[in-house]
Amino acid sequence: MNIQSHTEQRVSRALKLGVSAMLAAVLSACVNYAGIHSDAKTADPKQYATRQSLPAEQGHWPSANWADQFGDAQLKALIDEALQSSPTLDQAHARVAAASAYSETAKASTMPRVDASYSLTRQQFSNTTFIPPPFGGSWQTENKGLLSASYDLDLWGKNREALKAAISQLQASEADAEIVKLTLTTSIARTYNQLARLYALRDIAQQEITQREQIDRITAGRIATGLETEVERKTAQANLATSRATLKSFDGQILTTRYQIAALLGAGPDRGLHIARPTLGIGDEVRLPNNLPADLVSRRPEIVAARWRVDAMTQGVKEAKAEFYPDINLSAAIGFDAFGFGRFLTAASRTASAGPAIHLPIFDAGELRAQLKGRYADFDYAVATYNQALVTALSEVATQLADVRSTDAQLVDAQTAQDAARKAAELALVQYKAGLTNQLTVLNADVNALSANQSVANLHMNRLDQQIALASALGGGFVDTSNADSAAAPRADASAPNTPVVAAR
Repeated sequence: MNIQSHTEQRVSRALKLGVSAMLAAVLSACVNYAGIHSDAKTADPKQYATRQSLPAEQGHWPSANWADQFGDAQLKALIDEALQSSPTLDQAHARVAAASAYSETAKASTMPRVDASYSLTRQQFSNTTFIPPPFGGSWQTENKGLLSASYDLDLWGKNREALKAAISQLQASEADAEIVKLTLTTSIARTYNQLARLYALRDIAQQEITQREQIDRITAGRIATGLETEVERKTAQANLATSRATLKSFDGQILTTRYQIAALLGAGPDRGLHIARPTLGIGDEVRLPNNLPADLVSRRPEIVAARWRVDAMTQGVKEAKAEFYPDINLSAAIGFDAFGFGRFLTAASRTASAGPAIHLPIFDAGELRAQLKGRYADFDYAVATYNQALVTALSEVATQLADVRSTDAQLVDAQTAQDAARKAAELALVQYKAGLTNQLTVLNADVNALSANQSVANLHMNRLDQQIALASALGGGFVDTSNADSAAAPRADASAPNTPVVAAR
């Protein structure tokens, strides 16, 4: 008896060794991802030289209600209306909902699955197969009801990585929605500022009409005394007509700008007719916040979205690597199966099954390797997109700040020129009325004064527009509050294996 037991043990060990050797041989022959990798890395904002262009000025990041700094209640109301009714935002919210549904689907794949089924089949069975008489050659009604369950063991984390990728894509979609929101609010504020610009230029045009009407009256009086000819009268009338045409042009532009704002609100053009004249103030003092390059990573929704997509592609690479390993799925079923109805729910009709299912890729003509290469290409693209978003963001902040500083400097000289041109025009008109100078001098002085007034008005409105654009470039009050490290960009590395490399060589 002992000899027999010892012999059985030796046979068992031999079988185990044989199975292990065969499994090792099969695994070594499996498809593998050797030689497929990526060297792409997300950039660190600190690696870019920004100290001179983006100096620390003890300023504050824009708040979510950054438009309130201009003190125009109508602008705030328009932005709130747009956030409630814009179809563009509705589209963004729909994309977020789709991404959320996809993440829920991915989560479901990590959980057990239970199904129930019932079928009723009327069938004539063959008399020459494995089913003997009396069922063979007869018509029978088969009742079959099953309760089944299955669970993918996910030993190599394929489903878990797919879930992580889906969650990251959801985070990216939410950041995309913030991009749409910021773009919309910025567009409304800048278009509203354009409306204010047109009103300011219209005021100048109206003042110019008054000025040229006065020149025309003086010219008529000088013709009556023989000091001027009809040529000067016609010149004065032509200039007056030109000024009136300019005024009407501004009226048309004001109307179309109102229509543009109405479209941004997601409303019909008639909504624009009820927009009153803007009353924008100068806004807050422009000063950059400290630690700008690093903190910008979590303040710009474009960068946040790009970072989450890098993370999603990293998980996608790991998911693709897991495809190279065996899949083990456990399944079980219990139910009833019977011919006819009378015996369907009896103990004799019970049926049950249980067991594992193993899938091991051995030869696929390069399909899995091609799929992994594609995932790496997506990862490289996501990293490049992130790095470009960071460079673009830094450049936009520096550009808008430079424009603000340049406009501030230009305004000093432009206002000096405006004062001088206005005094010259007033003096020329007095001398012309007194017969001490000619009409040409008056017209030249008037044109210079008009140009100076327009220049100052445009610079003021440019300054507001640049300030709005700078607030947008700094993220417009957005802050990434997700679980990802918002202090610095993730050092994504998709080449790191997510599992022990059993089949790879």
